[in-house]
Amino acid sequence: MEVADFKAVVDVDLVAPFIVSKHVVKGMIARKSGKIINICSMMSELGRNSVGAYAAAKGGLKMLTQNMATEWAKFNIQTNGIGPGYFATSQTEPIRIDGHPFNDFIVGRTPAGKWGNPDDLQGAAIFLSSKASDFVNGHIVYVDGGILATIGKPANE
Repeated sequence: MEVADFKAVVDVDLVAPFIVSKHVVKGMIARKSGKIINICSMMSELGRNSVGAYAAAKGGLKMLTQNMATEWAKFNIQTNGIGPGYFATSQTEPIRIDGHPFNDFIVGRTPAGKWGNPDDLQGAAIFLSSKASDFVNGHIVYVDGGILATIGKPANE
């Protein structure tokens, strides 16, 4: 990967959430209330070949989320993240074909035995943005069909 490409990924996946949060938190501090939800990733926890820049950025976003939580908690602001696993989107469509090695890997390693549906992320977002999470701060909610719990062995064993 070229350095410029690496920097571009970090700018989008780590620097941009920092900049947005820096601006919106001012109003939250003034009213002493707020919720920030960063979109992290399962790659905040794992490495995998060919996604080094993305994993580095999302790992950094996880740590930024935790640091924002400690810095802004005194203003009644909760900062958490959602860590999606593998989801059925237009971007993943070309590899979600039975017999494709990556599809078979994901389906075989995910206890749910399937790719996630983007609608599966709604519950975590609703929880983290509601009063129900007023004492939840600095956490990443992984919505991954259980893959982080079992990444070491196939789910069908």
